[in-house]
Amino acid sequence: MSQVDYTSLIKTIASLTEGEDDMIALMATVVCELHHSDDRFDWTGFYRVTSPEMLKIGPYQGGHGCLQIPFTRGVCGAAARLGETQLVPDVKAFADHIACASSTRSELVLPVWDRAGTLLAVLDIDSDQFDAFTVLDADSLAEILATVFAR
Repeated sequence: MSQVDYTSLIKTIASLTEGEDDMIALMATVVCELHHSDDRFDWTGFYRVTSPEMLKIGPYQGGHGCLQIPFTRGVCGAAARLGETQLVPDVKAFADHIACASSTRSELVLPVWDRAGTLLAVLDIDSDQFDAFTVLDADSLAEILATVFAR
């Protein structure tokens, strides 16, 4: 299992996204860089807020994802509804987990805010390993998201 070099990754993503304001282009670039940065990241993608209380799939890497997720369901819905990072070491222990992929064992979902504090999306990272993510992952990914989407 490789461990992502967040210091380098933050610099790379900031450089690649500098001056870009198209949300889909930003999401696609962030997802590509994240997904290929660490072997733990089995599925990496954004679910965009497209209407009140509804997330729809955005740019992602990995197998197929769920097309839409209401704020009332699953780990992604909880992150959107509560506006808080969800670090789930074992998805089977999360009462309302939505199994978009049967291989998912753990999940990390972060809310994505713009500069005005509006929820744009959630970043969803799934792993086929139990307890794959740490608070360092969550904090570093939150820094990347703030650098790209809240500038």
